[in-house]
Amino acid sequence: MKRIIVINLGSTSTKIAYFENDTCVSKKTIDHDADLIRTFPTIWDQKEFRMGIVRDFMQEVNVKPEELAAFVTRGGHTIPLVGGVYRINKLMLEQSRSEKYGNHVSDLGLQIANEFARYGAIPLTVDSPCTDEFEPLARYSGLKEIPRVSRFHALNQKGAARAYAAEIGRKYEDLNLIVCHMGGGTSVAAHRHGLMIDGPNGLDGDGPFSSNRSCGLPVGALIDMCYSGQYTRQQMRKKINGLGGLMSYIGETDVRKIVEKIEEGNHEYKEALDAMCYQTAKEIAAMAAVLKGKVDAIVFTGGIAYSEYVMNNIREYVEFIAPIVLKPGEYEMDSLGKNSYLALIGEVEMKELRED
Repeated sequence: MKRIIVINLGSTSTKIAYFENDTCVSKKTIDHDADLIRTFPTIWDQKEFRMGIVRDFMQEVNVKPEELAAFVTRGGHTIPLVGGVYRINKLMLEQSRSEKYGNHVSDLGLQIANEFARYGAIPLTVDSPCTDEFEPLARYSGLKEIPRVSRFHALNQKGAARAYAAEIGRKYEDLNLIVCHMGGGTSVAAHRHGLMIDGPNGLDGDGPFSSNRSCGLPVGALIDMCYSGQYTRQQMRKKINGLGGLMSYIGETDVRKIVEKIEEGNHEYKEALDAMCYQTAKEIAAMAAVLKGKVDAIVFTGGIAYSEYVMNNIREYVEFIAPIVLKPGEYEMDSLGKNSYLALIGEVEMKELRED
């Protein structure tokens, strides 16, 4: 039996699960008070705090560190990688710790996973947020100095895609899919035969606007705003990621509350949410063009995919392209656990980041 612990560190949460082989035996989500998190100067200072949560959970499920075959975490930030299962090594840890490629509490997850290597567990990560499988044409932005890069919900996108493929008895690698993750940010990507050949840099402005991200803004007006003298660089960054999208238009990001307002007859809320759906549908149609119209399904995932209002709205625009499949919520924990198990038994490759 392969015993596996999986963690997924969020800004104010710790998700943790225990797998036996490819079956999740126990899982839980611990939410952390934002004021408590703010007491840590950096993400690295949270290490002992998060390690304590891991130790407590392992006691709850009665698993000792030396019994683990693997300790798996959502990945941190490194050079771009092809998707898959990676053994966490010294180079990956160094690149993540450098903060050169990004900085998020998930980077701390790599450090925590590596702690368990001393007990014999193999430290692993799956479909890192730096997964980049773009084709050459997808990298052109229109300005040579700014190549397009892949930065979006790779783990959940691939997790939902694989779950759909398993559901219909097909291999993910045999399908052409458009996957749309809708949460705090929205990412729409073209998956061709197991590779995400095009998608957004959602953190920095690609794609449709979402609940709190502005994304595809008119460039000239954005430049003028940046040089207006009214905003600092940090304030502009916050405007495009945190204060953009629905937050900018109506000051609300919870789609459930927005739909309630719509049902009460609030036209402003309705138009803003309908515009978000409209923008998302346009991006889905663009990815259909990337796949040259050969699309087996459009898969929706993320928390907003639970919204009947949003899904029905987008469906009207894109159902002519391919069948609509709803896989709401997150598939990250399952994807981390199950793919790691497959790597442990040799059914998928266990890769390593290397200098070359």
